[in-house]
Amino acid sequence: MSFTTRPELAGTFGMTASTHWIASAVGMKLLEAGGTAADAAAGMGFTLNVVEPHLNGPLGDMPALWRGAGDAAPTMYCGQGTAPAGATIAHYRSEGLDLIPGSGLLATVVPGAFDAWMLLLRDHGRLPLREVMEPAIHYARHGHPVLARVSATIAGLTEFFRAEWPTSAEVWMPGGAAPEPGTLFANPALADFWERLLSEAEAVTGREAQIEAARRAFYDGFVAEHIDTYLRDACVMDAAGGRRKGVLTGQDMAGWRATTEPAVSTTHHGWTVWKGGFWTQGPVLLQTLNMLEETGLGDLDPVGDAFVHRVAEALKLAFADREAYYGDPEHFDIPAATLLSKDYARARRALIGETASHDQRPGDLPGLEDLAAAFLARAARKPEAGPGVGAGEPTMAHLTGRRGDTVHIDVIDRWGNMFSGTPSGGWLQSNPVVPGLGVPLNTRAQMFWLDPGLPTSLTPGARPRTTLSPSMAEAPGGTRLAFGTPGGDQQDQWQASFLLRVIHHGMNLQEAIDAPLFHTAHLQASFYPRGTKPAHLLAEPAFGEAVLDALRTRGHRLEVSAPWAAGRLTATSRSPEGLLRGAATPRLMQAYAIGR
Repeated sequence: MSFTTRPELAGTFGMTASTHWIASAVGMKLLEAGGTAADAAAGMGFTLNVVEPHLNGPLGDMPALWRGAGDAAPTMYCGQGTAPAGATIAHYRSEGLDLIPGSGLLATVVPGAFDAWMLLLRDHGRLPLREVMEPAIHYARHGHPVLARVSATIAGLTEFFRAEWPTSAEVWMPGGAAPEPGTLFANPALADFWERLLSEAEAVTGREAQIEAARRAFYDGFVAEHIDTYLRDACVMDAAGGRRKGVLTGQDMAGWRATTEPAVSTTHHGWTVWKGGFWTQGPVLLQTLNMLEETGLGDLDPVGDAFVHRVAEALKLAFADREAYYGDPEHFDIPAATLLSKDYARARRALIGETASHDQRPGDLPGLEDLAAAFLARAARKPEAGPGVGAGEPTMAHLTGRRGDTVHIDVIDRWGNMFSGTPSGGWLQSNPVVPGLGVPLNTRAQMFWLDPGLPTSLTPGARPRTTLSPSMAEAPGGTRLAFGTPGGDQQDQWQASFLLRVIHHGMNLQEAIDAPLFHTAHLQASFYPRGTKPAHLLAEPAFGEAVLDALRTRGHRLEVSAPWAAGRLTATSRSPEGLLRGAATPRLMQAYAIGR
């Protein structure tokens, strides 16, 4: 549903979550208790770890944008952990790998989500840490009605858990089998983990001091110790079909903390749009907007074949640049200024014709020809997935046969503070449960390549180039937006359609979300086994047969999805007068827009 509300009402807020209704209720509770958008978002995030463990977990990742009511621009909170010191190309090659598996211990980086939440709460929250975490602890301890998708994910892995990941069988199959949908499901080991963390935090006095104590307990204390102890001996089956040990250590965790940095931005048709830096895929959206300027997009039918074609072709060019040139700027000199320049976009725009390109076309950047050539060589490979399980990000089950995806949260509080974040990783199907913690490690290292000299080469201390991609924007009149979606490589594709329809066609938030969506898998996938589908285009049937046939005529290799099957978008906005609006997708019936 969508809503509008005014800030003079007591307890007014705007919030959306591509997620479980329980988490949305927790967000409402914390906002009504006087918490900020930071408190509400963190409370929802911890609750999502409990109620949607197939989509995100406490040992996962979380990039987020924060914009205070008086801030001219958002700040990026980097909850993306880095590669361990032992994560070298030579070591992974010695394990017989050409690609980093999509599941298993070698796919793990330092868990980053928790410290990003703590940093956000320290900087912008108001409520005590216990008040923020207590609802999640309650549902972990006493149970919640298990989602059908959670049950199905566990059911599909029961034999594997028993044979290969017994610590996971203990947590996810407490009665020896997958829980039935709708029955109460608890994770007491996770509740114990969080209670111990709070107990250590509350050994000191003061809200900020307790948050800092919680950070130490996680990265220097018992949490890191549990992970270090487990990984010293664990040797488990991974997606490549082999049993391998991990390289993450407690020392890796002790040497990492979440950071903040300025968001990157562009302008489009009088709007300003902000994304995460080049260690995310966020600049793909900015490059796409730049390429689509001065193209008469507003004159096109927003659900017509010309609109879909033009946007898809721009996305394909931007994603080619992502694969060739994006990576962690702290470990590689990324040509960021060039990639986001209007002149560069103009040159790229000239490549968009009236028929679908079947080629990978990274931009020609002087001095970086070797990166473009290396990408083209990688894209030409025909990767084969190993016989293991849990590969890749489990994005959009109904589209790919994988179970689950990520989660996304947008919040605006009564003061006008805004949050947009995309927690992910640590899925129940990604790795075995760490004994004593009740949850598994992440698999974000699969974003790296085992080829040297690339912006995304596996490098100790580097961030993987993540797909997680929250967004903020501001209209010419001052209305501020926070929006995003789960969906791996599709995240910035669906967001592009949504935002362009708002900007150029005057759709409101709900109309833009409900309009038929599309995306391409022409790009090189970010997840194991890293394949491409040249000229692929998926579109929802709501476009109508005439539009779908026209797209086929343009040369797109069309895949028509089930009805209402693509995208998990949510959005909130605040006008200069204080009017709040929110919208959430009806797709999959698991997203909510709520306001009071």
